[in-house]
Amino acid sequence: MQSIDYVQLANNIKAWAKSLGFQGIGIADIDVSQHEQALKNWLENDYHGSMSFFERNMDKRLSPDLLLPGTLRIISVRMNYLPKKPDFAKDLGDPNTAYISRYALGRDYHKVMRKRLKQLAEKIKFYCENLNYRPFVDSAPVLEHAVAEKAGIGWTGKHTLTIDDKDGSWFFLGELFVNIPLPVDSPIETKGCGSCTACISICPTDAIVAPYQIDAKRCISYLTIEHDGPIDEQFREAMGNRIYGCDDCQLVCPYNRYAPYTEEDDFTPRSALEGASLIELFSWTEAQFLKETEGSPIRRIGYKKWLRNLSVALGNAPYSEKIISLLLKRLDETDDATLTEHFAWALSRQKKKQSPSIQPNLLTRQQARLVRIIKKANNANA
Repeated sequence: MQSIDYVQLANNIKAWAKSLGFQGIGIADIDVSQHEQALKNWLENDYHGSMSFFERNMDKRLSPDLLLPGTLRIISVRMNYLPKKPDFAKDLGDPNTAYISRYALGRDYHKVMRKRLKQLAEKIKFYCENLNYRPFVDSAPVLEHAVAEKAGIGWTGKHTLTIDDKDGSWFFLGELFVNIPLPVDSPIETKGCGSCTACISICPTDAIVAPYQIDAKRCISYLTIEHDGPIDEQFREAMGNRIYGCDDCQLVCPYNRYAPYTEEDDFTPRSALEGASLIELFSWTEAQFLKETEGSPIRRIGYKKWLRNLSVALGNAPYSEKIISLLLKRLDETDDATLTEHFAWALSRQKKKQSPSIQPNLLTRQQARLVRIIKKANNANA
């Protein structure tokens, strides 16, 4: 029978993970029962919106060994994704430019991380023949933030994202379920968020309804990615030029002031997406959309949501005859009720701005404040 030094194996696993491009790694047991009541309260408050998958498989979320029978430990990893030359202020401050969440500008992280986790598992299996494993990257009922905190690779901030004291929160999480009794790590000691409420006050749609509580139905990331159908009018103006996701709560977080840039070429922003104009992206045919988003997480929202999100941003943009012309063309081409309603709304907003004397303030106070904060941070780091 194979004799294994699990302490040494755990040390090897951490070294292998680093060599595979993971910046953080920790090992946790499978007991996440302490999060059961908070999860149930969140669902009872209907904070999950139309994401009905959260209601399903509750037993698997709270008992990870049901996802992989025999699981004894969860190896939690994180991988930085912040682009090396981000220009958040420029994108957010220009209402004619499309703002896309930083994580979605490059290759789909699911594919990148899952491949690395499989490579890590194969290294373990070479030394541990009885290994049974399963990798997860935001693809199953896993309480990834709870596991990451338990494994000691970060802690949960008031915006509900995982934070590392030195590296901030610009990273993806992944898990490798294994059936071997590795020694576990302890949660890190941190001062946490303290009295800081920057993420709560900056949220454009007040989605952070209380510290550590997100009402997804108000969140721009949810509205532009997960939500099907019309976007509630009460949130459209606040969306500004954000067409896929929202980074505001991370942009304003003090822990991200000196967050490291990614070293992964796969996360390099695509030229067709980074800093692109709203008009340019709205002009794409479906074939262009599929081509430019191939291998990107953006593709999964589909062309219809892409046009819906862009039309909201165009409605918030400065008056432009070109925008009006494009909206009229799209209105004439579509027979989809949701798109018709959004195109008409954007057209109405544009026509109200036709007179220079009634041009509204195109940046919300929150957005303008965020731009100032980012510029100040960039100057400090220059």
